[in-house]
Amino acid sequence: MRERSGSKETADMPMSGHLREIRSRLVQSLLILIIASGAAFYFSETLIVWIKRPIDVDLVFLSPAEAFWADLKISLFFGFLVSFPFILYEIWLFVAPGLLHNERGILRPFFAFGVFFFFCGVAFSYFVALPFAIKFLVNYGMNSGIKPMLSVSNYIDFNLKILLAFGFVFELPLVMVLLSKLGILTPDFLVRNRKFAILGAFVVAAIATPTPDIFNQLIMAGPLILLYEIGIITIRIFGGKEKTVEAEAPEGMS
Repeated sequence: MRERSGSKETADMPMSGHLREIRSRLVQSLLILIIASGAAFYFSETLIVWIKRPIDVDLVFLSPAEAFWADLKISLFFGFLVSFPFILYEIWLFVAPGLLHNERGILRPFFAFGVFFFFCGVAFSYFVALPFAIKFLVNYGMNSGIKPMLSVSNYIDFNLKILLAFGFVFELPLVMVLLSKLGILTPDFLVRNRKFAILGAFVVAAIATPTPDIFNQLIMAGPLILLYEIGIITIRIFGGKEKTVEAEAPEGMS
């Protein structure tokens, strides 16, 4: 009979104990987020300059409190970036005691790579997607004879939504490999349903991008489709080994 990797006390913990554990992990995660966001707020002027890098126009605020809320939003965003690995670690500490030993071995790398892929997505958005999108859209308006006057709140909302969206979108290959390890997805199934994945990529792009125009959707949908193909290749490389081990296990037991 297989044993849980956690202690017997953890396995026999009543529902109230699990609820207390969830509350404890949530409180610790929230404290980390608040501390990181508070530290980021101190450097909010520098962070706005960092976000403003792709364009060479002055930002304006259209209401007395808009500049403050812009600083608060950007502080929360960078606070989340700093605390994201710690939040994932708190989730792992809650989940791990209830897993089997082999399940822990499978899931542990996914938590580590989850942080890596998230920051890869944010970096790709900041250095590639955002500069291209912003320059194109601003220059499009200027070429039409319209002078840009960007609200700091709207500009930061536009940037932060795309940065976060790309961060989570880059988790797609990791999620696909995990589902293949669990026997839910296979490369053949993904290849057969590629056309639905492409359609889904544009639907996700339409929801995730802050503006509904086709240009921003293409910027999001293109990498999403590419990541889907990368996920298929990754499953072919790493997904089959787990199935082979599982297929051989019954023979060894017989």
